[in-house]
Amino acid sequence: MIHSRKLAQLARKLQHRMAAAGTTDGCSSSSSMASTSCLAGKGHCAVYTADGARFEVPLPYLGTAVLGELLTMSREEFGFAGGDDGRITLPCDASVMEYAMCLLRRDASEDVERAFLSSIARPSCYNAGSQQSLAVCM
Repeated sequence: MIHSRKLAQLARKLQHRMAAAGTTDGCSSSSSMASTSCLAGKGHCAVYTADGARFEVPLPYLGTAVLGELLTMSREEFGFAGGDDGRITLPCDASVMEYAMCLLRRDASEDVERAFLSSIARPSCYNAGSQQSLAVCM
């Protein structure tokens, strides 16, 4: 698993590089959880889902089992750079990420987190059966 401090350093390095280059394309999303700014807010890390949605994840969440597993899956599928654009891309769609964030916000039990993680098909959770899971959290 990637240490949260290392991930935050990589994210800051990428954000500074993007800001210096003036790159702003692809930084906004219609997702309710996403921010419209290229740079993540203080104490947050910007991650993207396989369908392009942007999420600002609070840094403490990076040390959780749920995000840790998603980051491990991302590293296995996309490598550390996350593709040509250097983004941290998680191998799941926005609805799966919204559910994961919901679990973390509500401080779900370890059993619920394990059940969620076991429902994600490795190495990619893109198009996983997330509709059934979302009903539980809403």
